Amino acid sequence: MAKLEIGDKAPNFILLDQNEASHSLTDYLGKWILLYFYPKDNTPGCTKEACELRNSYTEYNKNNITILGVSTDSSKSHKGFADKNNLPFTLLADSDKKVVTLYNVQGVKKIFGKEFNGTKRISYLINPEGNIAKIYLKVKPTEHASEVIADVLKKI
Repeated sequence: MAKLEIGDKAPNFILLDQNEASHSLTDYLGKWILLYFYPKDNTPGCTKEACELRNSYTEYNKNNITILGVSTDSSKSHKGFADKNNLPFTLLADSDKKVVTLYNVQGVKKIFGKEFNGTKRISYLINPEGNIAKIYLKVKPTEHASEVIADVLKKI
């Protein structure tokens, strides 16, 4: 899979959300999209990031930004995570790892000196035309929500 770069057309996909509804990236043409990949539901960093996005949700709506969270957890896991944390945005289940592979966010991670294969915390900001406007390779869970809004307001 070729590396995605700024200006590239964001690869389309179809995934089920926490309510088992189908979503395609092309459903959101005309809007900014924060496509954020995260390692696992109900883990500390992922919960912090999701709650920061939840707390900024009104600001995102005001600026025509759709939030789509993606992990390899199941729709059922996403439903519990979304309900527990009152998340008002869509979480997509990529259980077969096709989309994390397509977006190059699957790879070797290291925690406490142990290496394993998993989903990296990487986000893509996609413009209303469907092109990648920015790639966030070093996402800080407590800062990411405001960083994305600032970038959209600057129009990248």
